[in-house]
Amino acid sequence: QVQLVESGGGLVQAGGSLRLSCAASGRTFNRYAMGWFRQAPGKEREFVAAINRSGGSSTYYADSVRGRFTISRDNAKNTVSLQMNSLKPEDTAVYYCAADYNPLRVGVSPEQYDYWGQGTQVTVSS
Repeated sequence: QVQLVESGGGLVQAGGSLRLSCAASGRTFNRYAMGWFRQAPGKEREFVAAINRSGGSSTYYADSVRGRFTISRDNAKNTVSLQMNSLKPEDTAVYYCAADYNPLRVGVSPEQYDYWGQGTQVTVSS
């Protein structure tokens, strides 16, 4: 089992940047693919980005964030990060990190993930 704690959310003006971090407990962090999702009020939780167990070039992004957001992980520190640049008001949401134990995939659907953090609010003002 793994516990996830997000940090780094806040209020930023459009065009600005934020860096979200997710700290994971446990000694098996490198066995999990990691993802970031977000949920705006009245909307379903949606995929943002994901990275496989070893990181590197195996990263995946939603079309809406590709080129602006970057996911990365540090398996030595049990952390996964989401660097968000050129933020837009439509990026406003609660952002969640999630862990998927299945070694055969990097999921883009919330149902594919086993563990979730509590979320961190990101608000982008126009």
